[in-house]
Amino acid sequence: MQIKEYVKKYDPQNQFDVLINTYQQVEFAWNNKFIIEGIKSSELSNIIIGGLGGSAISADLIKNYLGDEIEIPIIVNRNYNLPKFAGKSTLFIASSYSGNTEETISALKQAIENGCKIVCITTGGEVESIAKSKNIPCVKVQPGFQPRYSLGLSFFSLLKVFQELKLISNQTKIVERVINLWNEKGIEYSKEENFAYTFAESLLGFIPVIYSVADSTSAIGYRFKCQLNENSKLHAFHNEIPEMNHNEIIGWESYQEKVFHSKIITIIDETYHPQIQKRFDILKGIFSKSGVETLSLKSNEDPYKVRLLDLIYLGDWISYYVGVLRGYDPSEIDNIYTLKDRLK
Repeated sequence: MQIKEYVKKYDPQNQFDVLINTYQQVEFAWNNKFIIEGIKSSELSNIIIGGLGGSAISADLIKNYLGDEIEIPIIVNRNYNLPKFAGKSTLFIASSYSGNTEETISALKQAIENGCKIVCITTGGEVESIAKSKNIPCVKVQPGFQPRYSLGLSFFSLLKVFQELKLISNQTKIVERVINLWNEKGIEYSKEENFAYTFAESLLGFIPVIYSVADSTSAIGYRFKCQLNENSKLHAFHNEIPEMNHNEIIGWESYQEKVFHSKIITIIDETYHPQIQKRFDILKGIFSKSGVETLSLKSNEDPYKVRLLDLIYLGDWISYYVGVLRGYDPSEIDNIYTLKDRLK
């Protein structure tokens, strides 16, 4: 079948067009007007970003994206409770696309009790209601998307909050580069036999095991893993180098004894430490000895920040195609809905 036939048969909510037009989310987020008052960056000692799933990945990504550029530590909080150190010198950012993520709401209420400085990013829901009642700055984003398909909104809204608070330098030139890139790539990845599609074909029948690098491309690897879980309805696993070299690497010694039909996907970037580059080369030989094929994903864009967003977008497309090629609706997340209903 051709791509349009797969879309028609397996994608009733047309996430295909959402992916093509993701660059428009970035345009909206960067042109979105909001006011943040009463927060001085000089008074902050740490930043906690609370969120889960598609809302939390933006926090992971911003840690990779900013690297050593920001001097204040950033913590991603995926839980009901805040760390004990959260207090008056903490900036807490509640990121919930729906506005009804119970873990984020719980953490937001604690942040209010602890006297944290707070900003909310949401489409509405209880998060917006709390923000209004407590006079908390609230960045409203476009509704109508599934959270994992709204990365353009969540990440670039978060980035703009950092910029508005003067925590980082002006990012407009980079953002404009990403808008143009995602626009071009959206057209490219929607054509027949494009790279994302053929890469997805090579994963059929295999369990992807993704390795990226801590504090550099870790968000790309984890995002890709999660997108394969949700969009492709497929188990996928992710770990970071160099940590996996101290434990998980041994698991591949007994690979041939196990029923685990996998392919390795390595996330490569030219900025890696020379020893990290060597580790990837050595690992490829180890995986080959175990009879496992290694595939690599690398961006040739410049600079590093653009490469990160390039690979994030590519991973989203690959996971979409793996889903429809396997005959699954990339929108369906029934197990998540079942869990939420039972938790109530």
